[in-house]
Amino acid sequence: MAIAIDFGTSNTAITRWNPVTETPETLSLPNYSLQQPPNPPTIPSLVYVENAESGQVLIGQQVRDRGLDLTSDPRFFRNFKRGIGTEVQGFLPELDGTSLSFERVGTWFLQGILNEVNLEESLILTVPVDSFETYRYWLGELCQTVSVGKVRIIDEPTAAALGYGVSDRNLILVVDFGGGTLDFSLVQLNSDSSDKSSSNNPLGFVLKWGDKSFVQQSAQQVKTARVLAKEGLNLGGSDLDGWIADKLISEHELTRSRALTRLAEKLKIALSTQQKASEIYFDRESLETYEFTLNRKQFQEILTEQKLFIRLDSSLERVLQQAKRQGIQKDEIDAVLLVGGSSQIPSVQAWIKGYFTEQKVRCDRPFEAISQGALQLDRGVELTDFLYHSYGIRYWNRRTKSHSWHPIIKEGQPYPMSNPVELTLGASMEQQPKIELILGELGAETGGTEIYFDGDRLIAQILSSDTRSVIALNDDENARTIATLNPPGIPGNDRIRLRFQVDGDRVLRLSVEDLLTNQTLLDNRAVVQLS
Repeated sequence: MAIAIDFGTSNTAITRWNPVTETPETLSLPNYSLQQPPNPPTIPSLVYVENAESGQVLIGQQVRDRGLDLTSDPRFFRNFKRGIGTEVQGFLPELDGTSLSFERVGTWFLQGILNEVNLEESLILTVPVDSFETYRYWLGELCQTVSVGKVRIIDEPTAAALGYGVSDRNLILVVDFGGGTLDFSLVQLNSDSSDKSSSNNPLGFVLKWGDKSFVQQSAQQVKTARVLAKEGLNLGGSDLDGWIADKLISEHELTRSRALTRLAEKLKIALSTQQKASEIYFDRESLETYEFTLNRKQFQEILTEQKLFIRLDSSLERVLQQAKRQGIQKDEIDAVLLVGGSSQIPSVQAWIKGYFTEQKVRCDRPFEAISQGALQLDRGVELTDFLYHSYGIRYWNRRTKSHSWHPIIKEGQPYPMSNPVELTLGASMEQQPKIELILGELGAETGGTEIYFDGDRLIAQILSSDTRSVIALNDDENARTIATLNPPGIPGNDRIRLRFQVDGDRVLRLSVEDLLTNQTLLDNRAVVQLS
């Protein structure tokens, strides 16, 4: 029996398989879960630290029931999922003599949930499509403390595709617009499971595997869900709440507060089901009471002013370009699935229907699709995945008289690789004793995202740049040298052949052959872990 947890920025859903009804069901945890019919029960992703030293915390609806989310108390945390794995940690307070981090707050939250769930044989966790490697490592460490033998993670958009139950379709575009992130993922559900590149892949990404008795063999035929294209933005519903609050502050000369942001969130949610929404706000500073009214047209104007739809256009176009490079046209996409609370916004749904016919767009399971889809890992669904970044080697560009990067493995490369990438190099100077190679993770050529805090709000600002950001992976004295040449090399001739391979654990491996002596200098050596 498996439990699946979709840990979200704003809300978290827990699902298990009901063996009696043979259907997935969303769990409600007493005191933790928010009951908001007709929506399924979810747990608000909130933490209030009562004692940091002992790890005593309140989580979920407990925090809201006591009104602890309406103050600026440094013991209250929300949107902490967005900070896990990032370098932006300095603003977190020290409580009870204990230094805090996003990872620690996230651990308290998930451990609180796991303590209330009856774990049996298997736990499945979902992760953001573009999560940093440290996010995976963090979950791996957390799961070593969980008393369950088998723990796996699955990409959130892939889980959503499975959760909508569209197994009769082939190409699925998942738009996951949650509280903190906006992810696009093009998924192929009905790929050939007999293909050698995917037949040996594990069921999801394994974090923990205990006794072999936990491995269940499914009687149904294995399907393969393959991710073809991905794109992510550090942008979510909490940003939209901030935009509404900014508008109210500007129009009424108010002071920013958590209570005002909470009110803005209520207005946003109400506009998903009605044309106009109103909320009463009491300003504790001026002791004045306001009645704020917002309609859908005004809300759409706010989103337009903040260039939301321009950002959506840009991200979707990048996904479609990735698909084109694989010979896939937009019209070939069979279904578009909307998940996450922010996907319920009517203008967002209207935007996506401007790209695709209304018959292809599904938006009826925004909260449950991901966690229910994750359960499919226990129902005989096998996954293949691909690398989220491009990788290259550094070389000296004589024309620009500076270092440049030559791509060797492109973003979107499935792993494990069936064929190695080969590269031939020669000596660059007389009597060259060795050959050094610096590998790097290549960022996007079209810029990046700057993340900073405005008070207690995490802000993501899109930057434009004509240069490519690169993270060197092995730029230290002990790791650069890949081959010692004996006899020394001379310019003008090819000297060594490199073979780059990525295994099923996303480890880049390198083989080196000396073309002059026909000797193997390196044989499938692990070089670096890729993301």
